[in-house]
Amino acid sequence: MTGVKIAVIGAGSVAWSSTLIRDLCVTPGLRGSTVALMDINEERLKLVHAIATRYAKEVKADLKFEATTDRRRAIEDADFVINTAMAMGHSYYERMRELSERHGYYRGINSVEWNMVSDYHTIWGYYQFKLALDVARDVEDLSPEAWLLQIANPVFELTTLIGRKTRVKVIGLCHGHLGYREIAGALGLDPEKVEFEAVGFNHVIWLTEFKYEGEDAYPLIDEWIEKRAEEYWKVWRQHQANPFDIQMSPAAVDMYRTYGLFPVGDTVRGGTWKYHWNLETKQKWFGPTGGPDSEIGWKIYLDWQAKAIEMFKEAVADAKTPLTSLLPPRRSLESVVPIIDSIVNDRRGLYQVNVLNQGALVGIPDDVAVEIPAYIDGRGVHRIYGRRLPPRIMKHVMWPRMMRMEWALEAFLEGGRDLLFEWLIIDPRTKSNEQAEAAIDAILSMPENEEMRKHFS
Repeated sequence: MTGVKIAVIGAGSVAWSSTLIRDLCVTPGLRGSTVALMDINEERLKLVHAIATRYAKEVKADLKFEATTDRRRAIEDADFVINTAMAMGHSYYERMRELSERHGYYRGINSVEWNMVSDYHTIWGYYQFKLALDVARDVEDLSPEAWLLQIANPVFELTTLIGRKTRVKVIGLCHGHLGYREIAGALGLDPEKVEFEAVGFNHVIWLTEFKYEGEDAYPLIDEWIEKRAEEYWKVWRQHQANPFDIQMSPAAVDMYRTYGLFPVGDTVRGGTWKYHWNLETKQKWFGPTGGPDSEIGWKIYLDWQAKAIEMFKEAVADAKTPLTSLLPPRRSLESVVPIIDSIVNDRRGLYQVNVLNQGALVGIPDDVAVEIPAYIDGRGVHRIYGRRLPPRIMKHVMWPRMMRMEWALEAFLEGGRDLLFEWLIIDPRTKSNEQAEAAIDAILSMPENEEMRKHFS
């Protein structure tokens, strides 16, 4: 084949980019392709480019890797654009979280019902929304036939925004649905023999089908809860080291009992304030770390990111040890590269995607991004129509989460301080108008937020 051009925006995210590089290098159907790595952080970009060129050489992959700090140059004439960029970086959002907590908003004003994930930035994500829309408009201008794969969070809001405001072919992607494998593992099942379906919004998906060797496996979940859950949790509480180990937590089981379907992946990290009032509450539901979005769990995650960078720096500096010792040459479970392969080589595959609904999920407007299974081939995305969620989930989860998305998009598109105030005044942590106003003042007064301040003035 002649190969395609793939642009990676925000390629300096070392842990994620290294997985992407490996997957590209071990995919024969993409031989001859050019991968344009783009990031504004030159040091990180240089590191990722070194990893890519060396890894490709080690596994004899016929790929060309380029590095640039020029976003438009990377996107120009691309066939696929992968946006994994986080505007402003983690430290910026952690400063806003700290300011919020000083004013009584535990884990930040951005943490709200069904959106407790620490890097799923919505109401305070002005720069992230702006960057994602700018990337999409660059695609529209420079590579109008390209596919935009939106990886950076918040996938729900950003896929909806890009789908409404541009003509770009956008697919939002996340790996949270792989939580079904953790469910299978806890039940003692071989994940390779499981058939599953999960639908909803990104980070709010529910297990609508769960089969093992062709038979309904939901009764196995019920049996596990009745007979094995308590012993599992006892051991789990004694040994939990990974804050992301929450798929079979008490919170997940409680959500199942409350809403009627089992939550999958990052859905478990959400829920209402019932699970999130404070660290003690989080530890009750998510284990001793408090889950990935507590002050303990999130610090562990950020430390992991820093250690990953140092590990790859040392690996690149060590010419004697092959990178394949860190990244064995086999494809990961991420769907980004397989989707590209399916489109380029017309290989029909079933994938978990975020796309505008257009009738796929009953009860959700057509112009709202939903997370659903869909077939992908050389002609694009083929939705599976008629999927439904129980009325209780629709009323108590989906519609409230959808309205938070709409408020965040309205705030970004229209501006105005009143929209920030309306976001906070219904928050159960808000005890007075003055508290909400003070929190807004503190965040907008940050030096980095001058442009954001003008937008919301």
